[in-house]
Amino acid sequence: MAFHGVLRPGHAQIRVFDLDESADFYSRVMGLQETGRDAQRVYFKCWDERDHHSLVLRKADRAGIDCFAFKVMDTPTLRRLEGRLKEYGVATERVPAGEMLATGERVRFQIPTGHMIELYADKQRVGNGLGDLNPEAWREDTRGIAPLRMDHALLYGGDIDAAHRLFAEVLDFGLVERVKLEDGQTDLGVWLSISNKAHDIALVRHAEDGKLHHVSFMLETWEQVLRAADLMTMHRVSIDMGPTRHGITRGTTIYFFDPSGNRMETFAGGYQWYPDHDPITWTWEEVGRAIFYHDRKLNEAFLSVVT
Repeated sequence: MAFHGVLRPGHAQIRVFDLDESADFYSRVMGLQETGRDAQRVYFKCWDERDHHSLVLRKADRAGIDCFAFKVMDTPTLRRLEGRLKEYGVATERVPAGEMLATGERVRFQIPTGHMIELYADKQRVGNGLGDLNPEAWREDTRGIAPLRMDHALLYGGDIDAAHRLFAEVLDFGLVERVKLEDGQTDLGVWLSISNKAHDIALVRHAEDGKLHHVSFMLETWEQVLRAADLMTMHRVSIDMGPTRHGITRGTTIYFFDPSGNRMETFAGGYQWYPDHDPITWTWEEVGRAIFYHDRKLNEAFLSVVT
């Protein structure tokens, strides 16, 4: 498909209690590559990502997410989308280049679920270590779970209807799947894409705003998901659910917690989506199968534990 605005998820900045403990977890167990540090933060990328970072850890006294960012095509696109946000009635803030390591100017705004979203056009290109001329298939020096990329986030908050409209009407995201509540009319959750992935961001209705359910990292195969589960057990990582399959997106998954209690996901598969596809709807009586296709029921932690 033709990319002309928002390209993809760019980075998630999450809050952790202990920077050294968390940095060790994300490098040794997750297999992310540390790319830099500043006074407050540690930066990581997945091995097949070309840009400087996709995960940022910030030391804080509570876990959760500071912001979720999307990369856009170029600076004129950033200015155009900033203008569309303002015309829509959304207050924006420009964050100067260099405030985040290796990153150009960002446009920051709050969506109706209370989450901070950022758009940016420039980030230092560091490559994936394979080069651009006659590359090999993968890097021999990867370790741990070693995901390909940071893939998406699921955010919990109140007014997901208004947030959905903002993503659709201003940033051109498409609705891929949705889950309905008991009344058959109200959305419990929506899965949105700006690419041809099954989702780039998802929103679920929740009593509190600004909550993180999970940040997801992409693996290539179901076998790598199973290997990730082995590594989590070897390192005594707290697993929430999985390995299993989603009904929504058809992806395979494990949900687990980092040392600060932030839920993460390893994810593989999922179908390709195009804007001419009709959205898939899941009814309330099938919500268990929608989320966990094999178990066909939700566990309490999955519903209630957020940061």
